[in-house]
Amino acid sequence: IFSFIGIALLAGAMMFNNNTTSFLESAVSAPGTVVDLVSVRGENSITFKPVVEFATRDGQQVEFTSSMSSNPPPYSVGEAVDVLYLPDDVQNAKINNSAELWAGYWVTLVLGIGFSFVGGLMFAVSLLRKRRKNRLQRTGVAIEAKFQSVAANRSVSINGRNPFVIVCQWLDPASGELHLFESENIWFDPSSFIKSDTLKVWVQRNNPKKHHVDVSFLPKLKS
Repeated sequence: IFSFIGIALLAGAMMFNNNTTSFLESAVSAPGTVVDLVSVRGENSITFKPVVEFATRDGQQVEFTSSMSSNPPPYSVGEAVDVLYLPDDVQNAKINNSAELWAGYWVTLVLGIGFSFVGGLMFAVSLLRKRRKNRLQRTGVAIEAKFQSVAANRSVSINGRNPFVIVCQWLDPASGELHLFESENIWFDPSSFIKSDTLKVWVQRNNPKKHHVDVSFLPKLKS
């Protein structure tokens, strides 16, 4: 999901870039004046958009409202600004500054990179865990560990939800050391599906710290 959102945002950034580049190639410049400030009421704040008036080359008077808003206002009433507009679409005008022209591109680009990175990282972690599990099942040792509890993994949270982990313990008869094992993250409460006092755990020979709790008995979560 994160990767999909990231790719969609990067596609949006490319679209913003193409649209802005195309606009700049066709736009002409004209002097304009801020004639008003329009208040935009948010949930906890009020910002202001400048209303700009300018004259086209053929003398047509045009008024438009900027897409950018801020508090304090980005301009004051009466302030002179440089305007870019399309001769065949004079209402498609913008104040000639980098924030108004490129803000949409930079916001979507940064968000797209962020979501793509998180999605890629989650995929890489999942792939590494799968490879480790397969390797342990091929070369490791299967032991029976005593079921201890089901706990919420507070270190992970998505949309305010924490996954569950199954905790079990095993006493190494050779060393006398007690080992605690945690399963992979489970996005539903598995408590009612645990019918046995023991669970199979795959551990690396001579290194129980590298382990995989077998949760194949749990039902698959339908997405």
